[in-house]
Amino acid sequence: MSVLRVGVLGFGFIGTIHSKAVAACPGMELAGVWTLPDQTAESFRKLFPSGRLYGSPEEMAADRSVDAVAIGTPNAFHWPQAKLFLEAGKHVLVEKPMAMTVAEAEAMADLACQKRLRLMVGHMWRFDREVRSVRDLVASGEIGEVVKTKGYGIHENWGPSGWFSSKELAGGGALVDMGVHALDTVRFLLGDPVPSSVYAMVQTRYGAYDVDDTGILLVTWSDGVTSLVESGWWQPHMDGPEASTQVFGTQGYARVFPTMAKFKGGKAPWVPKFPQRLEHCEQPMYDAQMAEFGAAITEGRDPVPGAEEGLTVLRICEAAYASAARNEVIRL
Repeated sequence: MSVLRVGVLGFGFIGTIHSKAVAACPGMELAGVWTLPDQTAESFRKLFPSGRLYGSPEEMAADRSVDAVAIGTPNAFHWPQAKLFLEAGKHVLVEKPMAMTVAEAEAMADLACQKRLRLMVGHMWRFDREVRSVRDLVASGEIGEVVKTKGYGIHENWGPSGWFSSKELAGGGALVDMGVHALDTVRFLLGDPVPSSVYAMVQTRYGAYDVDDTGILLVTWSDGVTSLVESGWWQPHMDGPEASTQVFGTQGYARVFPTMAKFKGGKAPWVPKFPQRLEHCEQPMYDAQMAEFGAAITEGRDPVPGAEEGLTVLRICEAAYASAARNEVIRL
């Protein structure tokens, strides 16, 4: 295919970002958007005045000119909509978390494999230049053997409303909204180890909703590293912004946001200079994520992050909820 035509489901915050990413990628074209007939539809018309607004996901799935779709709807719709488009022969980029349950995510991965279609999961911090710089530093061995990490996915004095705080639509709260970023980021920094156990405290302490707004996870990886991961909304303080991660090694220490490293033995600290961030979640990393999606489709390979990465994070989250409910370590 000379031009990859991508549709977008949902035109809220993330759907808008995905649409801009498609428009920014050479070789890609925004086929159109399906969204609710509310202010999001009006926002789409203002930003893409000549763009097509589909009447339903089914109408988009039936359009033979659509090659792929980016799903940015509430979590409860990830699996049903991914199923619809995979069965229609479209490649899928689905937002995090991959699905409401591990069983749904496994079914999604199996269907994509059966249909020989590409499935990507939106863990976009893997494309951030500062995260990648620390990943390269850790991989170089400069901080020695990694012993432990600390990561954060927290909103300070703020939290989302609407479907995000509904268990029926989201499946969970701050853990599946924010904690997934910290989990996938630390896994990326460590070279994608497999989790071996999870022990967690997950609670609702700051608001009147039926999902969690505070969580502390202790994850042990197959390589022996232990990771402390915190998630939360409405916290009075946070140790770092979303996806901020600290890595402690036998020969030094590195962190993302603020991005730096220091070493044992008198070696000068590493304090890289990056362009000023106009906002924490920058559009360029989403553009790079969309470019990887397109490249994987064109080259006939699985994108990264894909089903394996999405499933691993979801398995940790599901284990964390089970651990908190039972007050026991969950072995994976």
